[in-house]
Amino acid sequence: MVLELLPGTKGEKMKVPMLDLQAQYKPLMPKIKEALERVFAEHNYIMGPQVKEFEEKMANYLGIKNAIGCASGTDALVLAIKALGIGAGDEVITTPFSFFATASSIWRNNAIPVFVDIDPLTFNLDPDNIEKAITEKTKAILPVHLFGQCANMDSIMAIAHKYNLYVIEDNAQGIGCTWDGKMSCSFGDIGILSFFPSKNLGAMGDAGMCLTNNDDYAFKLRQLRVHGENPKYYHQWVGLNSRLDTLQAAVLSVKLDFLEGWSKGRRANAEFYNEHLKNVPGIRIPYIDPKAVSIYNQYTLVCEKRDKLMAYLKEKEIGCAVYYPLPLHLQECFSSLGYKKGDLPVAEEMAEKVLSIPIYPELTREQKEYVCKTITNFYYH
Repeated sequence: MVLELLPGTKGEKMKVPMLDLQAQYKPLMPKIKEALERVFAEHNYIMGPQVKEFEEKMANYLGIKNAIGCASGTDALVLAIKALGIGAGDEVITTPFSFFATASSIWRNNAIPVFVDIDPLTFNLDPDNIEKAITEKTKAILPVHLFGQCANMDSIMAIAHKYNLYVIEDNAQGIGCTWDGKMSCSFGDIGILSFFPSKNLGAMGDAGMCLTNNDDYAFKLRQLRVHGENPKYYHQWVGLNSRLDTLQAAVLSVKLDFLEGWSKGRRANAEFYNEHLKNVPGIRIPYIDPKAVSIYNQYTLVCEKRDKLMAYLKEKEIGCAVYYPLPLHLQECFSSLGYKKGDLPVAEEMAEKVLSIPIYPELTREQKEYVCKTITNFYYH
């Protein structure tokens, strides 16, 4: 099916950015300015009351007992691994198809990332590949809820229990996504969130969070984010300087009230794309497992002639991006681990074929139609 342009738009370009923060923030600014003014009035910029308020609000929203704010999603991963006592010589099984921080957080704790291949449909860690990678040095499994879809946590948790392994959920892209009705970040020992500005819930800068139902882990995480001190100037551990900024907490607390609606908007946009792109030859629309509810941090196609399509979309002023062009096991900085091209063929193939297109909730119908028409025309002409 070739989607026709709306009347009056035939042959014209329409700018569709990959993300439109102007459209997102415009209706929110009065509330955000009010929240920031409260911080400015109190001048409590480090661990001010807004931090605890946001932590409690997030814990209630997700139904998870403890929420511990920190400086970034990357730091949240580093802190989670450190809090579980994972360190030198320990192995952590994870995915090669993710943002760099997934693996660098393991490396920065002097542990060893062990990469296993992904499910070609969901792009998430394939549980069928995990057990054969377990050794006597394995301490944890670190799945990623990639693009906003929860990994197969039933299978992952079953393996973790069988071998007495920790589970750390990298949920930097999936706040609010669920598996079989259960909230992401509530399966494993610790889960993490990123509030990078492009995320579904984004700060006005860097910010992150750890989540856990274990009070002992929560206590240690709170201590580790402030240099490991407790009480002040007394240090049981060497921690990080990784506090959630008070200003960012104030902004995020305002935006959290809108998150559920934004997630519904992203799912509605995904349904529109699915309907209009499902029969286009040369592309595969995203597969969402029947047990999963995605929040579509990205809407990612698997494309033939990916690079040519990307150039074509950019020529038509349609934002698009490749997440991720080089799997982690082939990154130069991890060459000492001994992986080579061909070791994890599914991740390597997806890296050459995936392309993400705009999915943010503020997209207009005209923009979505233009995106679908442009992609369709590329493959039909």
